Formats: sequence, C-alpha cells, structure tokens
Amino acid sequence: MSTITEKKSKSKVDEILSKPFKLILHNDDYNSFDWVITCLIKVCGHDHQQAEQCAHIVHFSGECDVKRGDYEKLSTMKEKLINAGLSVTIESV
Repeated sequence: MSTITEKKSKSKVDEILSKPFKLILHNDDYNSFDWVITCLIKVCGHDHQQAEQCAHIVHFSGECDVKRGDYEKLSTMKEKLINAGLSVTIESV
C-alpha cells in the first residue's frame, strides 16, 4: 500500500472514530433482513453491502453500531428508523 493511500485510510478511520455518538440498531423478531437493509440504505446512506453486513451483525450479535456522528444528526436518523419499526438507540462513544 502506498503512503498516500495509508494516510487517506488512516485519516478516514480517525474521522469516523472521532465522532462523539453512535447509532445502534438492535435485533428484533419482527423485521425482515430485506426491510432492515432497505431502511439502512435509505436513512443511513449505507450501500447495499454495508447494510447487509450490519443486518447480519445485528442478527447474530444482537446489536450493531450502524452510524457515528453528532447527536442532532443521529437523532434524526433514529426517529426515521423508529418510525420504520426498527429498534435503535444512541450512545456516546
């Protein structure tokens, strides 16, 4: 890996980890994988593969950190996901 690519990757990881809050999706027995994936794409801006991976993590682990950011931004996403029938919380990092 080139130095430029390493620096870009490191700065992107640092940016993600510097976010003060995380949006956590919790497992339930009601929503289908397809619905969860659709919601994550539409509300959180995930691509299909990322949304699918999060859905599997939630299924097998019980919860998944699906987004990081400031409280105001995550609060809006949380409300949209709750309105879609998903179970989500916001926690500080």
